[in-house]
Amino acid sequence: MGNFTSQDSGNSGSAAGALVDGNDGAVALAKGVVSETNAVATIATDAPKKKICCACPETKKLRDECVVEHGQDACGKWIDAHLQCLRSEGFKV
Repeated sequence: MGNFTSQDSGNSGSAAGALVDGNDGAVALAKGVVSETNAVATIATDAPKKKICCACPETKKLRDECVVEHGQDACGKWIDAHLQCLRSEGFKV
């Protein structure tokens, strides 16, 4: 692949220039890329703000203690509570 350079068409208010392959000009992106970039940014902002390991510490602690003391089969109530908490935080579990 060649070196890619950004070429602005002179519109100072433009948010995106054309991207052209420095070797043969085979790759070029039009100015319409901005709308796709904004869509990706919107998706990223809908993601949970915390890491899953740090979310719901109260239910996580109760779940972990129960599993250690009684085994996973006996702790369905705490496991379900923790999963519900994670879902309320935006995680898909």
